[in-house]
Amino acid sequence: MDYKEKYSEKDQDRDREKDQTRSRKKIRLGITLGDIGGIGPELVIRAFQEPSLRELFTPVVYGSSRVLNFYRKALSVEKFSYTPIQLPSQAQFKKVNLIETTTKIDHIEVGMATEIGGQAALDSLDLAIEHINKGELDALVTLPLDKSTVAHFRPDFIGHTDYLANALNAKDYMMFMISDDIKVGLVTGHVPLKDVSAKINTAAILAKLRIMNHSLKLDFTLQKPKIAVLGLNPHAGDHGLLGKEEGAVIVPALQAAEKEGIVALGPYSPDGFFASGAFTRFDGILALYHDQGLIPFKMLAGYSGVNFTAGLPIVRTSPDHGVAYDLAGKNEAVVDSFLNALYSAEDIFRNRTDNAVLMKNSLKNKSIKIDLGEEEGVVTMEE
Repeated sequence: MDYKEKYSEKDQDRDREKDQTRSRKKIRLGITLGDIGGIGPELVIRAFQEPSLRELFTPVVYGSSRVLNFYRKALSVEKFSYTPIQLPSQAQFKKVNLIETTTKIDHIEVGMATEIGGQAALDSLDLAIEHINKGELDALVTLPLDKSTVAHFRPDFIGHTDYLANALNAKDYMMFMISDDIKVGLVTGHVPLKDVSAKINTAAILAKLRIMNHSLKLDFTLQKPKIAVLGLNPHAGDHGLLGKEEGAVIVPALQAAEKEGIVALGPYSPDGFFASGAFTRFDGILALYHDQGLIPFKMLAGYSGVNFTAGLPIVRTSPDHGVAYDLAGKNEAVVDSFLNALYSAEDIFRNRTDNAVLMKNSLKNKSIKIDLGEEEGVVTMEE
């Protein structure tokens, strides 16, 4: 007797509907306020004046009511309100929910790096991470902070990306700058330029190619992504005349990636690669160091760019800019990158959830034959 399906069609349809309902729930999106002297509070206030934004997901802001009230008054904004809560589980749909993280704020220095600004940014981030680890948030958007003020309290702090990865026990992760038109990942992130060459090796490049390839499939639903890898030296080493890393380090990484089924080409000379428009032929671009990737990305993506951390167990995005002290409190900051960070967080969460549902359903629907055999009690199964 052949049993090709475990469930009847009616049972499978019912299970699919349940999975789709779960995947389409309104996600609980954590938002850390960042540096209170920067543009983070202003971005939250201005963005969430739009009611339709609150219908896409349930925002949970980690920050200070005093700070939000201060900026709301300074910006002369009337159509902004929030609901104080203590836990994400109390968050109300269609409301901006606020979890108080810093109460000892006596004075707000707009447009300045301050100790309290660093403390407030760290407080909001740490509590959001605590709730993430408890499974109380679906995704996280972090607003800009000042690394130098946070480092006053955490001397080893070099940025959101590494801090979150360490807190979430993620070993394989990557700074991934994304927009609709271009996606750039980094082999090395916040590393002094003089130390970059020593950190560029075949294993490191291959590890980032794996992360990028997996993320492009899982987070951006690309079945067979095509990745470009940039060279380290001018003219990609010019056949060894201007540096040996391309032949000795990068090419072996590309060869190893090919054996794993990863489509990765290069190394490309960065100047010609971007100037000629060759970047448009690739789904992802792997740059070897910070400015090599971020300068062309920000010029090409503009305010549509988003900073995404690939490889984390949760979805985390951020605007692709800093605290912008010079714009704080002036109602001049552009909200677009923050809005795109919110949209991207939701989209990536949906993609991951949908892929999990598809995988579950594909396992259910596999054709299974059960051969009872000639002897009683002998059962063999094969797909």
